[in-house]
Amino acid sequence: MNFNIWLNLASNDLSKAKKFYEDIGFEINKQHVAPHMVSMFVGKGRLVINLFEEKLMEQFMGNQKVTLTQNSNELLISIGADSSEEVDNWAKKVKNAGGVLYSEPAFADGWMYGFGFIDPDGHRLNLLYMDMSKMPV
Repeated sequence: MNFNIWLNLASNDLSKAKKFYEDIGFEINKQHVAPHMVSMFVGKGRLVINLFEEKLMEQFMGNQKVTLTQNSNELLISIGADSSEEVDNWAKKVKNAGGVLYSEPAFADGWMYGFGFIDPDGHRLNLLYMDMSKMPV
């Protein structure tokens, strides 16, 4: 069995979403280029995130409506960082690319440092550095 995982999300404006993700450093997956989707690699493991036009995404889901991200969210995508400095740099990239931070970079529980942001389609993501040497036992 192939255990590759793709995250598939709906987008209202693929060109705007593509530019946003390119601006913050995601790598566009050039093997999957189509007018109805944007495919990207994230992180060292190269997780695939695909953005599809909303109507196509609904077809993939058995004609179910996608979540209106202006009103609610069904998923939080968490991305691991290698340092608190990397978290701060990403927060700047996200702001410069027009993303909205819903949580500024900060420590949590003394061993996690991260921030949360909203992409142009309203999807919520966070970037998190975990200092495992300080993790409570």
